[in-house]
Amino acid sequence: MTQFSPRVFALSVTLCLAAPLLGGCGDSDKDKLAASGPAAPVEVLYNNGLDALNARRFTAAADQFASLEQNYPFSTWTVNAQMMQAYSLYQQNKYTDAIAALDRFIQLHPAHRDIAYVYYLRGLSYYEQIADIQRDQKGTEAAMAALQEVVTRFPNSSFANDAHLKIDLCRDHLAGKEMEIGRYYQKQNLFQAALGRFQRVVDEYQTTAHVPEALSRLVEVYLALGLKDQAKKTAAVLGFNDPGSEWYQHSYSQLAALGEVPAGMPAPTSGGRGVLGRAWNALF
Repeated sequence: MTQFSPRVFALSVTLCLAAPLLGGCGDSDKDKLAASGPAAPVEVLYNNGLDALNARRFTAAADQFASLEQNYPFSTWTVNAQMMQAYSLYQQNKYTDAIAALDRFIQLHPAHRDIAYVYYLRGLSYYEQIADIQRDQKGTEAAMAALQEVVTRFPNSSFANDAHLKIDLCRDHLAGKEMEIGRYYQKQNLFQAALGRFQRVVDEYQTTAHVPEALSRLVEVYLALGLKDQAKKTAAVLGFNDPGSEWYQHSYSQLAALGEVPAGMPAPTSGGRGVLGRAWNALF
């Protein structure tokens, strides 16, 4: 799947959405009456905001769009200005403010023609706040939920494909957090606690890159607990699916050193990969 910069992509989409309005909207008497105090004409504020966006002066852009909404709340320009303001906030990394603006837009305009884009931008605003695995991962879970909403609501949209990719990256991130905690417990000889963490990676994050290590760590923990049969079964799963990985080589060496390599268990190879996890339920 081709990756792209969400910021560049979002900018191009936003400007495309804005372009049709440049020649089709104008002032109305109602707009002028709604203005509080002296303000530039609505089209001037809007075009100033677009110019600022093109120049990547996002603070100025947000100010122009906010001024437009404040002074011309009934204008046909205001709906797009609300969306553009949210995008300008996003570009300033003011994610909390951007999410608030996007949530408000969704509440006010649930049937807007560009609502899929609004949900997608909301997902990006959560996604770009994901912390490293040493920190709490509630933000990662929130990003997954927001991106999943894009996939569920707009499965055939161009935004759904990128949302799918980012959901997978979120899952890999969560699996990495589980591995970090599991390794900590293992070093502290808290084997039952470590077992639960590694098992969760295998059960809930089977498509992530952390599964080979999780299986190998399970072998270590089972051996530490004296559960040799479980260790051999787990190593067999790893060998069946990933015989060329360093983690299988490590587990195989551990069992070989104990004289516990079961008959038929493949020796480590220099290559060849299967589908991790497909034999797990069959063996347990």
